[in-house]
Amino acid sequence: MSVPSRVLLQNLLPVDAATTATSPVDIRIVDGIITEIASSLQPAPDEEVHNFSGAYVSGGWMDMHVHLREPGFEHKETIESGCSAAAFGGFTAVACMPNTNPPIHTRDVVEYIIKKAAALPVDVYPIACVSKERKGHSITEMADLKEGGAVAFSDDGDPVFDSKLMRIALDYASMLDMPIINHEEDLALSRPGHMHEGRVATRLGLAGTPSIAEEVMIARDILLAELTGGHVHVAHISTRNGVDLVRQAKKKGIPVTTEVCPHHFDLTEEEIERRHFDTNCKMHPPLRTADDVQAMIEGLADGTIDVICTDHAPHAVEEKEVEFIYAPNGILGLETAWGVSVRRLLDSGALSLNQLIDKLCVKPREILRLNVPEVALGARANLTIFNTDARWEFTADHIRSKSVNTPYTGTMMHGKALAVFNKGQLVRND
Repeated sequence: MSVPSRVLLQNLLPVDAATTATSPVDIRIVDGIITEIASSLQPAPDEEVHNFSGAYVSGGWMDMHVHLREPGFEHKETIESGCSAAAFGGFTAVACMPNTNPPIHTRDVVEYIIKKAAALPVDVYPIACVSKERKGHSITEMADLKEGGAVAFSDDGDPVFDSKLMRIALDYASMLDMPIINHEEDLALSRPGHMHEGRVATRLGLAGTPSIAEEVMIARDILLAELTGGHVHVAHISTRNGVDLVRQAKKKGIPVTTEVCPHHFDLTEEEIERRHFDTNCKMHPPLRTADDVQAMIEGLADGTIDVICTDHAPHAVEEKEVEFIYAPNGILGLETAWGVSVRRLLDSGALSLNQLIDKLCVKPREILRLNVPEVALGARANLTIFNTDARWEFTADHIRSKSVNTPYTGTMMHGKALAVFNKGQLVRND
């Protein structure tokens, strides 16, 4: 990583949510600001030069659903290691969930996270708790949390189960113009499930989590959003009926958005059987059916699903190396999101490159009311440089997280994030 005052990035094809350049350009950055965009710029004597040989460049990507584990669980991940994983994956910004210890339920925890990340090349935006201590009994001091720098509210890791509390939270959040991000799960229906409820779970002798446990909560939150006018963001959607519920709500103009993780548009429940109870295939919501996977892709294509995120959830080796029913839910995602997305969505023709950039760069920030970075003169340089044609095997050597719990070790990736530029810092991965 370098922190030069003058940088020249050569041979790049700018792409955004609407257009893709056909001829490469050079981008000159001085003190973190884009000062020139033109073909064949001549390097200055004091300039650091990087030639990317026709790779793409877009505004920096954002993952709006990660677990950085700090404070409290630094044996799994730290803010620094999580940001390193993000930069490797092409992300210049992340929004971190509040299931830490202490939870992100007071302003001082919000400010601690922001301060800890200030010098890192990745922007970190805390998502604060809906309820105090994430216990679901009373709402947090939402206005104070927003003033401290929180960008949304969630009790992620757990749902906001109390419908009255959720209604009150949506009322307050709407006054603050902030979304509530809910982990959609009816615990009475889902417990004690360890994977998707279906034939595979029956064959394996594992208790299943039915799709309806997710769908019931999505339906409830859509109705509450319609009632209050508050913005509900459905976290890590995974079922066909859930996508249909969001699709119909959007048609009615209800303020609801949603996201999907690469593993939910790529892997199915059968991975658990094929990999002989590999705990790196255990997450929540669980891997679903092939039909659900197809529904995720369809939802991305028609705009029902707004965002691609990862739910990056590191766990220590000793926590995952136990019997399947005792292993915690969650996998890494930051390092592999682009390689999986290109293979499953771009190369298949399901989404265009512009649509991918929209879901990785634009929509997350629009949902969180953040400025969207652009490849434009005078803009602060917040950039992701990437290709779509690289073919490479993801190995443990590519993991930048402090943990290693991923089902993608040994998997061929399509496309690679080559570098990120943010806060005047260039991080190269090639």
